Amino acid sequence: MVPLVTRTVQKKKVAATSKGRPQGRRSSPAATDAIAYLKADHRTVEKLFKAFEKAGDKAFRTKRKIVDDIIRELSQHAAVEEQFFYPAARREVPACNADVLEAIEEHHVAKWLLSELTRTDAADERFDAKVTVLIENVRHHVEEEEHDLFPEIRLGMGRKALLDLGQQLAEGKALAPTRPHPRSPDEPPGSLIAGAVAGVVDRARSAVTSKS
Repeated sequence: MVPLVTRTVQKKKVAATSKGRPQGRRSSPAATDAIAYLKADHRTVEKLFKAFEKAGDKAFRTKRKIVDDIIRELSQHAAVEEQFFYPAARREVPACNADVLEAIEEHHVAKWLLSELTRTDAADERFDAKVTVLIENVRHHVEEEEHDLFPEIRLGMGRKALLDLGQQLAEGKALAPTRPHPRSPDEPPGSLIAGAVAGVVDRARSAVTSKS
């Protein structure tokens, strides 16, 4: 049996060690797998869509701000899907190849609309129409991904692979372009190089704009 005094000393040592131990690991968020990460992006964008749909006809400033947020969110989302998620899906789950190629083409169409919206005044008679078409296309894209593509990929890829891929998406998004670049490559390795350059340029442009 361990003497009472010895047990007391041991408890004090454990308590002291715990107090001095870095707390970073405790506070760090749980790892998110790639599909859960992308679905969270979808929810964020859907909230912006609904906010736009609720804005008044003459709420030009509000709608401009919402659309700017939509442009940023969709540009980053599309970039990390094209740079990391779609290539991994095609490599690990060859049966989904046709669905991935269709998704990439849907991105291509959306990016052209986003590009036009960056230059269209919110008071322009075509502004609302362009946003409405964008919302319809993206909702269709999301429905196909979440009901068809994502379940197929989840079955074909292991839990660890999806967690590793989720980490790649999170890290990639921090450097991803914040504006649409429809003429840039949408598959690696071109998308990785172009995306890194575009991300730096976009953030520099935003910094200059915010100061002016």
